[in-house]
Amino acid sequence: MKDKIIIHPYDPHWPELFSHLGADLRKTLGQTALRIDHIGSTAIPGLDAKPIIDVQISVATFEPVEVYRLLLEGLGYVFRADNPDRTKRYFRETSGQRRTHIHVRRAGSWAEQFALLFRDYLRAQPGEARRYAALKYALAEKYQTDREAYTEAKEPLIWEIMVNASEWSQAVGWQPGPTDA
Repeated sequence: MKDKIIIHPYDPHWPELFSHLGADLRKTLGQTALRIDHIGSTAIPGLDAKPIIDVQISVATFEPVEVYRLLLEGLGYVFRADNPDRTKRYFRETSGQRRTHIHVRRAGSWAEQFALLFRDYLRAQPGEARRYAALKYALAEKYQTDREAYTEAKEPLIWEIMVNASEWSQAVGWQPGPTDA
């Protein structure tokens, strides 16, 4: 049986959870990780979300994957080699651990910048974050256990937000801030 999609009210402890994860990752990965950032909905103050901590680790190159794979597996994360998104290498928590998604992306890549811009724009625009949360609640109710349909149904609003984020980034001269960990 598939787990039901449940959106939780914003938890002010999410940044603290990331802080501990980020510190462990930084200690283990050292300079292999050019950046370690809290991304996704739990990284946006006030945004209701599934209680999953998303971490983006930026590396100079994906290969050889063993450089970071072995270190992350040593921390208890499982490499998901079957992930179809070739713009990242994906790791998950082991069974029984707190839900954590680790997205390893190439530093400076479009995918890395997309995640950071989306996060920073929603941090700066709480009205947009509320609009995104409202959609997530509606889609969680509509799709209940179909995570793929839930994710796909969010895409039109995500792209609309990114158009606005692009305009905002140009108006404010956005650049990624310092790494979170």
